[in-house]
Amino acid sequence: MPALSTAAGLHEVLALLTAQLRPDANLTAEMGFLTEVFSENSFNSLIKIHQKLQQYIRQSPAPAVHNAVALADDVTEELQSGPPNSDIRELTHLLAKPHFLAVLSAHDAIARKAFGPVLPPMPDDVAVQDEEESMKIVRLVKNKEPLGATIRKNEQTGAVVVARIMQGGAADRSGLIHVGDELREVNDVPVEQKTPEEISQILAQWQGSIILKLIPAAKEDALLIEYKIYVRAFFDYDPREDKAIPCKEAGLPFRKGDILHIVNQEDTVWWQAKRVGDASLRAGLIPSKRFQERRLAYWQRRATLEPEKSSKRSSYDQSCEKEDCECDGYLNGLYIAGLRRSFRLSRKSRQTNQTEEKQPKPSESVEYLTYEEVAIYHRRPNDSHRLVVLAGSLGAKINEMRQRIIAENPNRYNVAVPSTTRQKKVHERQGLEYHFVSKLSFEADILKNRFVEHGEYKDNLYGISIDSIRTVMLKKKVCLVDANPQTIKHLRTAEFKPYVIFVKPFIQEPRPISTTADTSENGVIKELGEDEYQEMNQSAADVEEKYGHLIDKVLVKGDLQTACSELKVILDNIEREPMWVPTSWIRS
Repeated sequence: MPALSTAAGLHEVLALLTAQLRPDANLTAEMGFLTEVFSENSFNSLIKIHQKLQQYIRQSPAPAVHNAVALADDVTEELQSGPPNSDIRELTHLLAKPHFLAVLSAHDAIARKAFGPVLPPMPDDVAVQDEEESMKIVRLVKNKEPLGATIRKNEQTGAVVVARIMQGGAADRSGLIHVGDELREVNDVPVEQKTPEEISQILAQWQGSIILKLIPAAKEDALLIEYKIYVRAFFDYDPREDKAIPCKEAGLPFRKGDILHIVNQEDTVWWQAKRVGDASLRAGLIPSKRFQERRLAYWQRRATLEPEKSSKRSSYDQSCEKEDCECDGYLNGLYIAGLRRSFRLSRKSRQTNQTEEKQPKPSESVEYLTYEEVAIYHRRPNDSHRLVVLAGSLGAKINEMRQRIIAENPNRYNVAVPSTTRQKKVHERQGLEYHFVSKLSFEADILKNRFVEHGEYKDNLYGISIDSIRTVMLKKKVCLVDANPQTIKHLRTAEFKPYVIFVKPFIQEPRPISTTADTSENGVIKELGEDEYQEMNQSAADVEEKYGHLIDKVLVKGDLQTACSELKVILDNIEREPMWVPTSWIRS
C-alpha cells in the first residue's frame, strides 16, 4: 500500500483501502461487503462531513455572539423603520422565515452550551415516592491474580460492602468499584446470607469472567491518593500465616530488608504497599507500623509469662586470639595508625557484660523493629565520604582486612586514631599511633558521650572518639571503623551516614574426628574443635538476629585475598551507586 501523508484524512484512507480491494484478490464475503459499503456515495459524504468537522474542531472555534435571535429581531426592527425598497423587503422576509429562526436559535443554544433538555417542574399534588435503589452491574475478567478488593459485613445493616480497593488491582483498574459499594450478587448468586470469608473464597477460586451486582455507595470515594513513602522492612511477613489479615489473597509477602513503596495509609491497621523492583502493578496489604508494634508488644508480654530457656550464647569478641596480645598493627613494615585493638574486652569479661545487658532497665524504652522510612541517596562529589563500619562475628579477623585495604591505598582509606590512658612508648608519636590522654580527661569525655566505644585493658582505658572519625572525614578520606555490633546504632546519624558491613568467617563443618582446619594468613593451621565451631556459628547467628536490621551488606570471609577483593568492590559501590538510607539522613 502506498504511503500516506500525515495530513491525510479518514476519507483518503478509506478511498485508498477501497482501491486495494481488487476483484482478482479472491475476496471473501466480508471483503465484498466492505467494498460495497466503502463505495456508497452517502457513506463517502458522511466521511467527508466528519473530516470537515474534525478540522473545524481542531481550530477551536468560538461563537462571535450568544444572542443571534435577539440580534435578528433588532435588525428587522431597524429595517422596518427605514425607507422601503426591494432589498429591505427581501431581507425582512428572510429573517422572518421559521427555518432561519430555528438555525439562529440552535446557534444560540450551542453558544451557551445549553444542550440538555429542561424538564418541567413536578406538580405539587404528586406524592414523592421512596427513591428506588440503583444497581450497577460490573463485569471483570479475572485470571490468577486476586480481585484486588476486600469486603466486610456492616454490623448494623448486615450488608456486605467493599471495605478497600487495592491500588493497581483488577477492581482498581476497572474504575467501576468503589469503597462503600454494597455487594448483592456474584455471578447471579445472592450473597446476603454468606459471610465475607465465604464470598472471598468464591472470588479467589473463580477464574475468567466475574459479574458483580452492586448498589453504589451514597458518595463514591475520590481517587486513591498516591503516597510516595518508602520503608525498609525489619521483619519477614507471610500473609498466609497471618490470622488477622482480612483477606490472605490480598496480602503482600516480603522479607527482612525489602524496600516497600507504601501507596495508601488511609487504613490505620492495614497499609497498601508494593515491593520495589517487582513488575506487578498490584498493591497488597501489609500490617501498619502501629498495628505491628502492638502485636510485637503483645507477643513479648506473653513470652515474659513463660519460663525462660537458658542457652549458651557466644560473645562478639573481635580481639586477637591471644588475650594478652601486644601486637601493634604492622603490615609489610608499614605502621597503620589506629589498628591496635587491645582495648577490646576479654571473652570472659564480655560474656559477663552480655548477661547483664540481657536484663532490660526499667527506664529504657523497648524498640520494636517494624519499618524504617528510607529514601534514595546518591553521594555528590563535594559530599563527605560515608563512614564504613566493619562489624564481625567471632573469628572474622577484620583487623587484617583493614590493614591490607589501607596499605594498598593509604590516600583513600584510613582509620580513626584511638585514644588511650597508657604511657607512650619510645617509638610512638602523639596523634599517630594513639592520642595519649590522662585518665581524668578520658573519663570526662566518656561522660560527655564523645566515644563511639571504649573499654579497659590491663588497667588502661582505650577508645575511639567521634572527633577522631571526623578528622579522617575532613581529610576527604574514607574512614574504616571496626566497631562492636552494639555500637552501630550510635553511629547511625546524618553526619556519618554509615554503611555497615557484617563480616563472618566461612566455616566448614567439623571433620569426622571433630576438628576442622582454620588457616591463618601466615599459613599456620589451627584445629577447631566442635565447641569452637559451634561457638563461631552461634556468634554469627547472634549478630544477624540482634543487629541484622542495621546491616547493609554481609561478607562471608574465606581466604584473605578473596575477602579483600570483595570488600574493594563493596567500597567502590558505596561511592558510585545510589542507595536507600534513612529519610532523616537526607532531611537533616
